[in-house]
Amino acid sequence: MKILCVISSNDSETVWNAFRFANSALAYDNQVSIFLLGKGVEAASVSTLQFDVHEQMGLFGDSGGTLIGCGVCCESRKDEMPSLQDELKCEMGSMQQLYVLVAESD
Repeated sequence: MKILCVISSNDSETVWNAFRFANSALAYDNQVSIFLLGKGVEAASVSTLQFDVHEQMGLFGDSGGTLIGCGVCCESRKDEMPSLQDELKCEMGSMQQLYVLVAESD
């Protein structure tokens, strides 16, 4: 199956759970993409001791998941978070790309 998760929150527990779900789906041989939208592009900076988002993001990448950040959302945060795109270490996408991912998902 092709699965798409859209993360639009910067709440550490919410982001952590979304990546945990995506990692579980990858373990069942699904093709999984995560699109970070709005506050979701802050995912790499919300890790805590209790909700280790970095660990889940690493597992996701190591397991073959596709991570895409909204380019416009990252750009709008460049003054307050200048290294955001570097921290995400992912492709920057667009609404058109999000549409295609949604349309192709099962």
